[in-house]
Amino acid sequence: MDDPQAPAQTLPDHTHEEMLGILARSDAAQLKAFAEPLIETLGALEVLENRTGLVMLPMRDTAQGTHFHLGEVLVSEARISAGGQEGYGMRRGRDLEAAMAMALVDLSVAMGLNHAACSAFLTEEAARQAEADRDTLRRVEATRVDMETF
Repeated sequence: MDDPQAPAQTLPDHTHEEMLGILARSDAAQLKAFAEPLIETLGALEVLENRTGLVMLPMRDTAQGTHFHLGEVLVSEARISAGGQEGYGMRRGRDLEAAMAMALVDLSVAMGLNHAACSAFLTEEAARQAEADRDTLRRVEATRVDMETF
C-alpha cells in the first residue's frame, strides 16, 4: 500500500498525520455523514484507488525493545484527486465507503476548502477518542496487580 503524499494545505489545529489518525479511528457512520456534503465543493473527482488489502501490524516488545510484526490486518484504502490535489484514506476493516469518506475530508483540506467544518469535526472526534482512550486505560488500570504486595 502506498503512503499518501502530504497535502498542500493543513489545518491550524492538526497536522496532516494527526488528521489522518483521527479520521482513521472515527465512527464510520459519522465520518460518512460528514464527508457526503463535501463532494459538491470539490468539483470533478477522479478515483485513483479504492481497494482492500492486508498490511503488517508492527509491535514493540516492551521488555527487550525490539520490533516485530504481530500479523496482518485487513484495511480499506482510497485515493482520490481533484484540482491537482490528492486525498487519502486508510481504515481498518472492509469499509470502502468509510475509506473514501476519509479521502474526501483529506482532499477537501488539501484543496483549502471547508477548513472550519473539517477542523470542528476533527476537534470533536479527537476529544471523543481521547475520552474513550481514558476510559479504556481506567479499565486496564483497575485490573493491574502490584506483585510487591504479595
